[in-house]
Amino acid sequence: MTVFIFISSLLAAMSLGMPIAFALMVCGAALMWQVGIFDAQVLAQNLVDGADSYPLMAVPFFLLAGELMNAGGLSRRIVEALLSLVGHVRGGLGYVAIIAALVLASLSGSAIADTAALAALLIPMMRNAGYNVPRSAGLLAAGGVIAPVVPPSIGLVLFGAVAGVSVSKLFIAGIVPGLTMALALMITWWLLCRQDASPVLARKSRSETVASVRQAGWALILPLIIIVGVKFGVFTPTEAGVVAVVAAALIGRFAYGELSGAKLYHGMVAAARTSAVVMFLVAAALISAWLITVANIPDQLISLLQPFIDRPVLLMVFMQVIVLVVGTALDFTPTILILAPVLMPLVKQAGIDPVYFGVIFVMNNAIGLLTPPVGNVLNVVCSVGKVPMDDVIRGVLPFLFAEFVVLILMSLFPVLVLGPLRWMH
Repeated sequence: MTVFIFISSLLAAMSLGMPIAFALMVCGAALMWQVGIFDAQVLAQNLVDGADSYPLMAVPFFLLAGELMNAGGLSRRIVEALLSLVGHVRGGLGYVAIIAALVLASLSGSAIADTAALAALLIPMMRNAGYNVPRSAGLLAAGGVIAPVVPPSIGLVLFGAVAGVSVSKLFIAGIVPGLTMALALMITWWLLCRQDASPVLARKSRSETVASVRQAGWALILPLIIIVGVKFGVFTPTEAGVVAVVAAALIGRFAYGELSGAKLYHGMVAAARTSAVVMFLVAAALISAWLITVANIPDQLISLLQPFIDRPVLLMVFMQVIVLVVGTALDFTPTILILAPVLMPLVKQAGIDPVYFGVIFVMNNAIGLLTPPVGNVLNVVCSVGKVPMDDVIRGVLPFLFAEFVVLILMSLFPVLVLGPLRWMH
C-alpha cells in the first residue's frame, strides 16, 4: 500500500502539471499521512536540511564555471584549436565536436551548457561546409551527454550526495566510461563518413595551428588542474568547483580579455537561476528520500525482488530497464533524486559496488537526455541550431545506439569502471 501511495501521489501531482519539486513535496506529504506522522514543521525542516549539504555546493560552482567559460571565450578557443588540428581530415568537424565535448565536459559537468555552446559554434560551421545537418546535430547532442559521466560531473555529485557515495571515487570511476563514450562516437562518425563524401576543409598552416593551440592553452590546462587536484587530495570536488570558477574568470578576463563586467553579471544570474531550480529539486527529493526510509519502502522492494538479490547481473539489468523507462518521462536530475534512494538498498543487499552502480546509473540517465519526449539535450540542439526535432531524432539514432553499446559493455565488465579507481587508490 505504501509503494502504491508513493507512486500514485507522485504521478497524480505531475499529471496535473505541477512542477516536479512540488510534486515531490506532495508525495512526501502523502507518505507522512500514510505512516501517521504528518507535521508541516517536520516537512519544512527536512526541506531546509535537504539543501544543507557540503557536496551539493559543487553544483552552483560548476554551473557558474560553465557560464563563464562560454562568456569568457574559453569554449570558442578550444573549438578553434581542435579545428586547426583535425579540421582538415574527412569529417573533421565531427571529430572536433566530439573532442571539444569531452574537453568541455571535464570543465563544467553540465550537458545542457556544453551542448548549447557547441551547437551555437559548430552547427552553423557544419551547415556552411556542406555537412549532413541532421547527422551533425545528432552528433552534437550525443557528445553533450558525455558531460554527466566524466568528472567533474554534476550528475555524479547529485548521486553521491543523495546515495551517500564518495564523490571523489565516482569522479575517478567515471573517467574510462566517458572516454569510451567519446571513442564510440568517433568510430560511429567515421563509419558514417565512409558512406558518403563528407566535405574536407582546407588544412591550416603550421603557424596558424601553433597560434590556435597557444591561444587555447589556458583553457586546455584547466581540466588537468581539476582532475589532478581532486585525485591527489589538493582540494575536494566542491572546492574544485570554486577553483574552476576562479580560473575561468581570471582566464576569461585577463588572458583573453573577453569577460567584461556585464558578461560576468549575466553569467552569475544565469547560474543562480539554474542552481535555484536544481537545489530546490534536491531539497524536495530528500524529503521523499527520508520518508521512503521511514515508510520502509526499500525493504518492501527487496522482498519483491528477492529472487534477483542472489543474481547481481539480472538485478542490474532489471534496475537499468527501470531507469531507462523512467528517464524517457522524467528529466535527468529528478530521475536521480527519485530513484537513487529507492534502489541503493537493493544494490547494497545484492553486494553490488555502490560506486560502480552510481556510474552506470548516471550513464543511463545521461543517455536518457537523448530520448523523447523529454530529451532536454535534443531540445537544446533544436533551439540553438535551428534544426527541426524530427531531423535531430533521426540524426542521433546511430550515436544513441553506440552509447547504448558502451553502457552494456560497462555493465557486463565492471572492471572497466572500477579498475582505474583501484589503480589510482
